[in-house]
Amino acid sequence: MDSHEISTHDAEADARNESLLIYVNGELVPKAEAKISVYDSGFMLGDGMWEGLRLYDGEWAFFDEHMDRLFNSLKSISIDIGMGPEDVRNILDQTAAANDMVSDAHCRLMITRGRKAKPFQHPGLSRYGPTIVAIVEHSKPAEGLQSRGIQLATVPQVRGLPTSQDPKFNSHSKLNCVIACLQAEQAGADEGLMLDPHGFVNTTNACNFFIVRRDEVWTSTGDYCMNGVTRAKVIELCRQNGIPVFERNFSLYEAYGADEAFLTGTFGAQTPVASIDGKTIGAEGGAGPVTRRIRELYKELVTETVARQRSVRGQKT
Repeated sequence: MDSHEISTHDAEADARNESLLIYVNGELVPKAEAKISVYDSGFMLGDGMWEGLRLYDGEWAFFDEHMDRLFNSLKSISIDIGMGPEDVRNILDQTAAANDMVSDAHCRLMITRGRKAKPFQHPGLSRYGPTIVAIVEHSKPAEGLQSRGIQLATVPQVRGLPTSQDPKFNSHSKLNCVIACLQAEQAGADEGLMLDPHGFVNTTNACNFFIVRRDEVWTSTGDYCMNGVTRAKVIELCRQNGIPVFERNFSLYEAYGADEAFLTGTFGAQTPVASIDGKTIGAEGGAGPVTRRIRELYKELVTETVARQRSVRGQKT
């Protein structure tokens, strides 16, 4: 595999994913038959929101945080799905159970404004209720990424102002990020490092970005990037465990000179960055001692969170 074909979402191959059942608008449908209308607003316009969640020991890690973001986003774009977070949890649990999944599974939950009466832009043409799809796959991050690290290239595509398309939306409209990914691959890298409108280091096309300098952890201000759940957990863990952490503006100068760098996301948790624009980061493929400590702290947090969620749900039943 060439380096430009690697991404933070690389997963170990699993033949079971060829015979999945996928949730589509209230039904569990075989993968080969899972379809939506070509009139769907998500297909036509990218008009919808999505969430990625991971299943650990029968629990969706940080479920409440993911639902807070999802329902805030849906409210912001005036999509009412007629159900609440617990109903969504039931959909995810039902889909996972139908596929015999307990752990090492990843869900892509997609909600759009639904099927349109005519193939035009106006939201009022979506007259048939929202479309809800849940794809839950057997999925483990490729182990090689931890030793190899990701190669980034700074790209001209930026994450823009909230007045154009707020980057805090986890929307189906991902063309901005797709263009950045293409620019990075064409530069021979794995993913694109995106700047904010003022030229400060921001995020990648797929994940949030952190650097480590002199045992301090830095990430962007969060003003122009998706405020990821994993990003928030890493910041919280640093604060709780005596690791200096800063949300600040910084330039490529500081990024190039970092001792370590890593990406955060629900799928890969923390993925080391080996190089930026051909410049090697650290001496260990980006994954130095601070990154490794954060990774262990995060694993412990997931275990504790899953146990707590299970206990709370047990008390309710």
